[in-house]
Amino acid sequence: MAGLEFFQFPTLSDNYGVLVHDPASGATASIDAPDAGDVHKALSEKGWSLTHILVTHHHWDHVQGIGDLKSENGCRVIGPADEADKIEHIDETVSDGDTFDFCGETVSCISTPGHTLGMINFHFTDSGVVFTGDTLFALGCGRIFEGDPAMMWSSMQKLMALPAETIVYCGHEYTQTNARFALSVDPDNAKLVIRAAQIDALRADGKPTLPTTIGEELDTNPFLRASDASIRKVLGMESADDAEVFAEIRKRKDNA
Repeated sequence: MAGLEFFQFPTLSDNYGVLVHDPASGATASIDAPDAGDVHKALSEKGWSLTHILVTHHHWDHVQGIGDLKSENGCRVIGPADEADKIEHIDETVSDGDTFDFCGETVSCISTPGHTLGMINFHFTDSGVVFTGDTLFALGCGRIFEGDPAMMWSSMQKLMALPAETIVYCGHEYTQTNARFALSVDPDNAKLVIRAAQIDALRADGKPTLPTTIGEELDTNPFLRASDASIRKVLGMESADDAEVFAEIRKRKDNA
């Protein structure tokens, strides 16, 4: 039996949308709804019909298309329970540890507060794919708007515990800028140096840098490498705990 298909497309100024399609049933989920027109264009390109929207968090650039898409398609909207009062048109709410079935595949809900307090990441366990919204980016992580650094570090640890081969789709094309910052705190990381060059080449050709994998991020993303001795030396935080190191990295990125 054919597995799920995943189709990523650019939207807005630097967002990505992703469609998840089951060939057997014809069901299709949109991960967030950054722009109704762009989601509809992607559906038309693939010849798919929208049946679900899975919402990671309440920020406008992830939800503004929900109303139009639901009105047009009658799709089912699943989103975070802790942000249900901020997201219109939700049919079903989910919290940390909840699971639901999408066309025979289990989707596990992972609460990753920090960027927003109610952020939910969706892990398609059989496909080995996780949608991290604005929690984990390629070579970065989301700004901490509603939580605090300790909360965000805890969220990072949840994602770090996923299998290394897990494919990661996130909400924005920030990778080239993230790479430049990563090199400033982890300059001796040979894997990061190689990856940064690859990213520059992809962007020069107008190609996406996503998806990534948990393993690749563990090797090169400084926000997952708070325990690394080289990074700690650069920061002058050899004896600090991991949460403190993470907070310092996030502070430096905010001020970069």
